[in-house]
Amino acid sequence: MSTTTVTKNPPRTGGSGASPARTAPAAEGRIGLRANLRHIGALARRNALQIKQDPESMFDAVLMPVIFILLFVYVFGGAIAGKGNNDAYVNYVTPGLMAMMGMNIAMAVGVGINDDFKKGVMDRFRTMPIARSSVLIAKIVVEIGRMLIATAILLGMGFLLGLEIQTSVFHLFAAVGLSMVFGASLMWIFILLGLTLKTAQAVQGMAMLVLMPLQFGSSIFAPPTTMPGWLKSFTDYNPLSNLADAARNLINGGPVAHSVWMTLGWAALITLVTAPLAVAKFRKKT
Repeated sequence: MSTTTVTKNPPRTGGSGASPARTAPAAEGRIGLRANLRHIGALARRNALQIKQDPESMFDAVLMPVIFILLFVYVFGGAIAGKGNNDAYVNYVTPGLMAMMGMNIAMAVGVGINDDFKKGVMDRFRTMPIARSSVLIAKIVVEIGRMLIATAILLGMGFLLGLEIQTSVFHLFAAVGLSMVFGASLMWIFILLGLTLKTAQAVQGMAMLVLMPLQFGSSIFAPPTTMPGWLKSFTDYNPLSNLADAARNLINGGPVAHSVWMTLGWAALITLVTAPLAVAKFRKKT
């Protein structure tokens, strides 16, 4: 007769049929830095593939720099810098337009976020075990890439029209980098608008109300010395003026410390205020 050895089941901590308890329930929902970076990379790749499938979405980044520099140099350059001084005006306006490019590209982020919610894409992302901020940061990463393309085209057109670097290539790269940092901070504002307003048209309309006074009430296109006193005061504190002056002095030579630190301060302040609001709105948006 054969015998069968019966192995007793290990004692269970729960009731009948209960599965063993998890060892670290407190760690649920926490996402490490490496995982977060991996999620951002995957989402950024998804956004880049969207651009590849829809090349028309790059028209603003490719055509805006060409149109704006030709428009302002040949239509307004003679009136602002004097007839025959277009070369001097190219050196003045091109660094200013770098600031303007960042703001116009940033506006597209809010429209894109709003459109993604309409399509239900963001609802799918919110059901995934990923950090909510990674979805928004991935958007910003791709838009910074579009800003770099727009800035490269702008500088290329500037060189064709007579732009000269009076300092060094290092200073030129510093001006581009400063524009990217400030442009990235502005994207949080437009992301918040895209999450708050109901339609893409409303986002564009509100963005224009923000863009127009900041762009034309600045030193981007003309020196503020000829402006009325009240407008000059606004221009002095306008963050776009600080960025334009910093980029201009980095390229043409001149004191840069004050304008650079003011630009970085504005960028930090805007990000610290609007980024947490945008992430919180993203979590709660219905």
